[in-house]
Amino acid sequence: MLGAGLIKIRGDRCWRDLTCMDFHYETQPVPNPMAYVLHRSPWWFHRFETLSNHFLELVVPFFVFLGRSMCILHGALQILFQVVLIVSGNLSFLNWLTIVPSLACFDDATLAFLFPSGPGGLKDRVLKMQEEEAQGPRAVQTYGCVARRLVNLAMGVLIAGLSVPVVLNLLSPRQIMNSSFHPLRIVNTYGAFGSITKERTEVILQGTASPNASAPDAEWKDYEFKCKPGDLRRRPCLISPYHYRLDWLMWFAAFQTYEHNEWIIHLAGKLLANDAQALSLLGVNPFEGTAPPRWVRGEHYRYKFSRPGGRHAAEGKWWIRKRLGPYFPPLRLQDLKGYFKSREWPEPEPK
Repeated sequence: MLGAGLIKIRGDRCWRDLTCMDFHYETQPVPNPMAYVLHRSPWWFHRFETLSNHFLELVVPFFVFLGRSMCILHGALQILFQVVLIVSGNLSFLNWLTIVPSLACFDDATLAFLFPSGPGGLKDRVLKMQEEEAQGPRAVQTYGCVARRLVNLAMGVLIAGLSVPVVLNLLSPRQIMNSSFHPLRIVNTYGAFGSITKERTEVILQGTASPNASAPDAEWKDYEFKCKPGDLRRRPCLISPYHYRLDWLMWFAAFQTYEHNEWIIHLAGKLLANDAQALSLLGVNPFEGTAPPRWVRGEHYRYKFSRPGGRHAAEGKWWIRKRLGPYFPPLRLQDLKGYFKSREWPEPEPK
């Protein structure tokens, strides 16, 4: 959490001027329905959210070292924080995993209410077992016990040594985000949303059966993904802790050109061949039950949430979009043969 907080305060200026949450809900990788509502929160609420984020990621982590009560408070605040993130966005299993180490902040006394008490209850039986063990003969140290302690000590020293680059990275003004150290990748550094995009752009893949891609009457049909924004009337999905990897990658691809994301041309080739495995990753195939498209292209759009109660929302639209231009030009399967061959990709066969 500390690494995530530091990368923010050292990164995008909007984290320092408290405006990042003005954009986050709309521009996060895969928004959910609650993000649609929270995006329209008052400006002062977004400032409060940003300040709260800084407090939870930069200050609260040190509560672990301030005694039992503060450690418990740390665990409760971090779990609450992760639950809020789960509710407000589809960040896959990330937040669920972050909850797990926070559970270690709660000792037996804190969690005792979860177990039945009274005579014959679980806590009563455990107490009797402890009393019997204390009154019994002292356990003899075996070679196995000694070996286990030595292994535990060696592991502790190893992890402490391997963690030195991680700590140095946290202290560095040029902090690296999301990187592993050493071949075994036992330790790593983490940081999310060090920079926030101020507008949402989407790559929309389209296909047509027209023999001439440039013909004015060519009907281009959109491929719909399982979760990422596409159809303006489709409600944002709710998938956490599940993760649609392809939808996530499409979010990154929209920041750059297709030359930086050659895999998207590979995907286009698969769509031109009606490849079953590739299509299984999508939500809607507009050419299902028919011949594959003759052409596939990528279009670049800017997406914005519609305003609740506004004209577009009244029409059932969750999103408003504006075309920015082509992302990649119309492609035919035969156009891609040399491209696939040069990269040693198997040439897709039409189905």
